[in-house]
Amino acid sequence: MTDSNDPFAANPYTPPTDRERKGTDDTDDTVVQPHEGDAATASQAPVADAPPPPPPPAAPASSASGAADPAAGEPTVEVPAQQETTPPAEDYTHRYPGTGEQQAPMDDPYRQDEPTVAFATSPGAGYGGGSGDGPATGGSTPARPGRGRMAAAGLAFLVLAAGAGYGGAWAFDQQNDDSSSSGVVSSLDDSDDDATQASLPAGTVEQVAAKVLPSVVQINVRGGQESGSGTGVILSQDGEILTNNHVVEVAGDGGTITVAFSDGSNAKAAIVGTDPKTDLAVIKAEGQSGLSPATLGSSADLRVGQEVIAIGSPFGLESTVTQGIISALNRPVSSSNASGQEQTRTTFPAVQTDAAINPGNSGGPLVDLKGRVIAINSAIKSATTSSGEAGSIGLGFAIPIDLAKSVAKQLIAGKKVAHAQIGVTVDNALGEDGITSTGAQIKEVTPDGAGAKAGLKPGDVITAVNDTLIPSSEALVAAVRGYSPGEKIDVTYTRDGKKNEVEVTLGSDGGTAE
Repeated sequence: MTDSNDPFAANPYTPPTDRERKGTDDTDDTVVQPHEGDAATASQAPVADAPPPPPPPAAPASSASGAADPAAGEPTVEVPAQQETTPPAEDYTHRYPGTGEQQAPMDDPYRQDEPTVAFATSPGAGYGGGSGDGPATGGSTPARPGRGRMAAAGLAFLVLAAGAGYGGAWAFDQQNDDSSSSGVVSSLDDSDDDATQASLPAGTVEQVAAKVLPSVVQINVRGGQESGSGTGVILSQDGEILTNNHVVEVAGDGGTITVAFSDGSNAKAAIVGTDPKTDLAVIKAEGQSGLSPATLGSSADLRVGQEVIAIGSPFGLESTVTQGIISALNRPVSSSNASGQEQTRTTFPAVQTDAAINPGNSGGPLVDLKGRVIAINSAIKSATTSSGEAGSIGLGFAIPIDLAKSVAKQLIAGKKVAHAQIGVTVDNALGEDGITSTGAQIKEVTPDGAGAKAGLKPGDVITAVNDTLIPSSEALVAAVRGYSPGEKIDVTYTRDGKKNEVEVTLGSDGGTAE
């Protein structure tokens, strides 16, 4: 097993082999790296020397490489060689640890002090603590005294092993590493600047979170016998905050509202205005300046499957970030207020998402991957437990930001929010099976209302608004709620089995609260 290119072939070095083992479980020669600056110590079971090769006969011939006994700690020396000889097979020991199984003579003076190839961990490096002389792998025994000779023998072995290739050079670097070395010895002693870079890649969740979190607040409310928490989105540097009506309505009559900002500061807040029909409200934190207003996007060009991120305080856990996609658009959602009162039932064309939304997320932002708010989280569909607590099952609903911006501007201006109306009363139109809803059937038409002016009549079945399908009466209410008074919409309907289309200029409810 000699190599013609091996400079040590003439006098192959015979390193110490493992001592006699009682079982087969201790054959692992794992190399364990020490901490930077710590001395390397033996950590596996001590091994014995193989019999040293016979000395070459003295002759005045050209010299060849030779190796001293590693146990003595001597460096490699040049010795005269008479001729190239091949050592007996029984004297060969592999240059890598763990392959030879020869026993050392019992009279070896350094039998108790030989190092192994593995290096011990630094003091306290093990999971459970312990000294640097402790075992590096399971089943090994601690190294014994004689560390000076051990280090020398280990060094001699590694210098020779370097002749065998990369493995030896690597091991030599590990043995001689210290605080001045450029190699990484321990992940605990070295830091990766790239892992904590200040500039985060655009379009990633962490980049969006870093941008939006300073613009999100936790809202805590108390009033009468009720209390709770929700989320809000900062609209202005002086503390105007957009949230849900059902978050703050319990504090409407002499209650208390406090706001917790992302930097840990807190402030009292007061209600600026509320709109129960759209479940939106604006509050203002006291004594604020220099806040970080959120960037508001548009909900007009959203796409199903688009990635989105929700931020809020579910169950009071502030600054929680979750990720998902837009599951559906223009989903008609109706919900009652915080007290469950149907007279203040809210209907809106929701952005449906599977991003985790739970109680406490209400009023928080749903944002795109550019960090723009595209909707305000408002409701969830959940399966209640025996204790009555509801949680996310991937069905969350948010108010489109275009609608929320329109309402917020009116509330900040001190106006009553005007809602668009089509001027008709509708019910579900059912198919031939009597159970499938196929549209919104007009029952009554308000005189001089938007629908009457457009020529709509009782019995007509509205099936679409601006190419958005209308499968039910609730869907029509939600669709119209997404527009502003005075906007024009294209209404598709059927009359006497024939399909028709008409343009309707939406009217207004005059800013009524109900």
